[in-house]
Amino acid sequence: MMTVEDWAEIRRLHAQEQLSIRAIAKHLGIARDTVARAVVAQRPPQYVRPPVVSRFDAYEPRVRELLKDFPTMPATVIAERVGWDGSASWFRKRVAGLRVDYAPRDPADRLEYRPGDQAQCDLWFPPVKIPLGSGQCGTPPVLVIVSSYSRFITAMMLPSRTTGDLLTGMWELMSSQLGAVPHRLIWDNEAGIGRRNRYAEGVAGFCGTLATRIVQLRPFDPESKGIVERANGYLETSFLPGRTFTSPADFNTQLTKWLPVANARIVRRLGARPVELAGIDRAAMLALPPMPPATGFSARVRLPRDYYVRVAGNDYSVDPVVIGRMVEVHADLTSVGVTCDGRAVATHRRCWATAQTITDPDHVATARRLRQAILGPPAVAPDPMLRDLADYDTAFGVDLDPRAEADGQVA
Repeated sequence: MMTVEDWAEIRRLHAQEQLSIRAIAKHLGIARDTVARAVVAQRPPQYVRPPVVSRFDAYEPRVRELLKDFPTMPATVIAERVGWDGSASWFRKRVAGLRVDYAPRDPADRLEYRPGDQAQCDLWFPPVKIPLGSGQCGTPPVLVIVSSYSRFITAMMLPSRTTGDLLTGMWELMSSQLGAVPHRLIWDNEAGIGRRNRYAEGVAGFCGTLATRIVQLRPFDPESKGIVERANGYLETSFLPGRTFTSPADFNTQLTKWLPVANARIVRRLGARPVELAGIDRAAMLALPPMPPATGFSARVRLPRDYYVRVAGNDYSVDPVVIGRMVEVHADLTSVGVTCDGRAVATHRRCWATAQTITDPDHVATARRLRQAILGPPAVAPDPMLRDLADYDTAFGVDLDPRAEADGQVA
């Protein structure tokens, strides 16, 4: 069979060198009929396999009927419905080729981002175990916020993905790292932010204080926040390898030191460094509010007799003098505080482990004093050095007659 190289050489010799078909055949050692076909052919030779009958052809009409009614039906289910008992991989390949004719089109437009318009938010779970204290290890979420225009990355590890921690993390990143508030914050359907077009409790107030808007994407639409998804992958491949962490605080310390390096890299899509475009981005964003928004975990409970309150799965002691009264509990990323009528009655460092009991020794001592005030002082034990005189009479065998006279004489 004539190759593409032979066809190209024949065409060159005939057009440029003006050689005859006989001369070309003699020069290349190819049959004259082959040279003649190459001269008149306008396209390079191509091998075409003759069609063969496939076993799948008998099942194709039924497969098309199922795909027409159920475009997303898995290939394994289709194979069961049509009675296919051949190769599973071959069947999946043929079904994938037919599914394109029936699947709905879902195009992803290429977007252009304006300065200050939006920042994309997501949670990244690094594939590494972080010591949390109390002998526990885990993988806390890392909140990542990337400005869509400048690709400026901000990130920090959070204790949990609850609403209070997410709001606190967003405020910390915008106030300390980004330095401004984007007009829109793009989120997926994170439960801590909201579900079914309804914000979680506290999110609306957070947005109102910052004068921004949170936009939640429809399910299964990762393309709409591809910038932060790529940033997550960049963190995993460029920040994480070769590092060890002793605590979440150590993780955040190393991450904070590394982020300036990440934001100084050249982004090919932009042809610039994020740190160079960050100034343009901030100038178009909203200014930080004069008062910080309400963030963190807050609750109002009545202090029980055991004088402990529960925050994020851990129990924290409270001054027992306020047992039975209503107390306000507030927790941020690093501390847990309890107040009663505006007076602080407990302050603890927040524990990232779970199922732990955190106790202040002063609270235990106060509880002991309160119990003593109710029960009275403890009974005094008798002095072991004092003995009853009757014990000595018994020891010396002295038997006193109970009928003894008052003057001591015995009858």
